[in-house]
Amino acid sequence: MRDKKLNHPNSFLRLKKNIWVNWQLYLFLLPALTYFLIFHYLPMYGVQIAFKNFFATEGITGSPWAGFVHFERFFNSYYFWRLLKNTVLISLYQLVLFPLPIIFALMLNEVRNGLFKKWSQTLSYAPHFISVVVVVGMIVAFLDPLTGLINHAIVALGGESIPFLTSPDWFRHIYVWSGEWQSLGWGTIIYLAALAGVNPELHEAAKVDGATRMQRIMRINIPAIMPTIVILFILNIGKFMSTGFEKVLLMQNSLNSETSDIIQTFVYEVGLLEGQYSFSAAVGLFDSVINIILLIFVNYLARKTSENSLW
Repeated sequence: MRDKKLNHPNSFLRLKKNIWVNWQLYLFLLPALTYFLIFHYLPMYGVQIAFKNFFATEGITGSPWAGFVHFERFFNSYYFWRLLKNTVLISLYQLVLFPLPIIFALMLNEVRNGLFKKWSQTLSYAPHFISVVVVVGMIVAFLDPLTGLINHAIVALGGESIPFLTSPDWFRHIYVWSGEWQSLGWGTIIYLAALAGVNPELHEAAKVDGATRMQRIMRINIPAIMPTIVILFILNIGKFMSTGFEKVLLMQNSLNSETSDIIQTFVYEVGLLEGQYSFSAAVGLFDSVINIILLIFVNYLARKTSENSLW
């Protein structure tokens, strides 16, 4: 019995042997692991200031503990529900548009004209490489109530000029749809790669059986890319509360703050501008915890309802 145990190395020895045999692959993995270790895991040491009254002169370890005071202050503040509401509504708006890259990829996959397909792909991918500052500059130029192209068109059609950028009702629509325009083509890349792996013989067999193009898309293409859809959906949920603050901050003004104030811009204002580091760390930690909970929950549902999940 003792000899039998010795002949079966434990998991650590198996891992050690696997690393020794495939050391080249682990060497390629090393830069990515180093990046995440330095820029994502080591900084987590500073999260503890959310539970302290942090003073720069005292340092993290020397600052006194405050418990959950900063969290209670945030939850009891008058702006808590507005920040939460605006963040959730923008995130839900973006989540509703999640199928658009899938639809666009399915449409491109059906295009048989090679030149038109390449032109469409290039045109749709190009906005991804435009910086956020330039995109917001374009938005301001196009939607200006006096000189903007959109308002000129509205007035030419008999309408009245609309102050898009100073109207709270228009902020979410402008933010989300401009972001979708910028990311739509880039988001289709993974789906097109998954569609490239579909066996052409399945489509040939379906044609012989009399299936229409729409039936082949529904019965062959979509099931083939469903694992990819599920994984990307879970990853999107994992950043549900993390609406990028750069673009919001650039588009924000005192007139549209009713709908443009979100948790990320609030963290920036109280943390970097006002120097309330512990309070801003507590708000940011609350945001991250919600993301983690949503990620675990959606991954659990995906694992229970399908064979695809992150873990």
